[in-house]
Amino acid sequence: MLKMDIQKVDLFYGEFQALKGVSMPIQANKITALIGPSGCGKSTLLRCLNRMNDLIPNVRIQGTILLDNFNIYEPGARVEDIRKRVGMVFQRPNPFPMSVFDNVVYGLRVAGNFNKSFLAEKAEKSLKAAWLWDNVKDRLRDSALDLPLDQQQRLCIARLIAVEPEVILMDEPCSALDPIATAKIEELMNELRASYTIVIVTHNMHQAARVSDFTGYMLLGEMVEFGVTSEVFITPKDKRTQDYISGKYG
Repeated sequence: MLKMDIQKVDLFYGEFQALKGVSMPIQANKITALIGPSGCGKSTLLRCLNRMNDLIPNVRIQGTILLDNFNIYEPGARVEDIRKRVGMVFQRPNPFPMSVFDNVVYGLRVAGNFNKSFLAEKAEKSLKAAWLWDNVKDRLRDSALDLPLDQQQRLCIARLIAVEPEVILMDEPCSALDPIATAKIEELMNELRASYTIVIVTHNMHQAARVSDFTGYMLLGEMVEFGVTSEVFITPKDKRTQDYISGKYG
């Protein structure tokens, strides 16, 4: 079942065209990976999915992106509602300079939820979902900035889960982590796909092969090839995909 559908999206930074007629389905409760060399448009496309590019001056977007058949770019669409449904985890962990607990419930408080028992219940549930509860249950009032990097990243995921998104976008979520921490985040992604639709940008082709159900290969702003991950990696249809996967390009 489709959760999102990207249809012929063009994006311009001023006069520069960064995305060129990109189309791609995003299946519900699956992990979709975007791969390709630096500067090919992966992160730009990812930011289109929750309208983060709206924050960049001189950006112009054409095309359609559907979220449950609703065009998120239609006039009058409420960006705050879209970003609640489609949340993002960034390349480097970005916990706020406050306690672990206050980080997790930050979005809930912004939404006007201040009931202590409700916040405590949501914090525990979200931290457990992010596989972090056992690490921090006795440190909830400690600064989030004192956590190891992989725990900071899982905290950011817990903070996102707390506001109950439907889609989780991950922009190189493991690039700042060591192999052991990366493995933990990948295990977490596999667990989360049962409840969330996940789209991940990664430079690590092995990671895409390990965790994703579908993969899109991008080059120079175009979607060169999209399909089931095993097919893209084992029997790619486009020679440019084969060259990238084999290390001949990129």
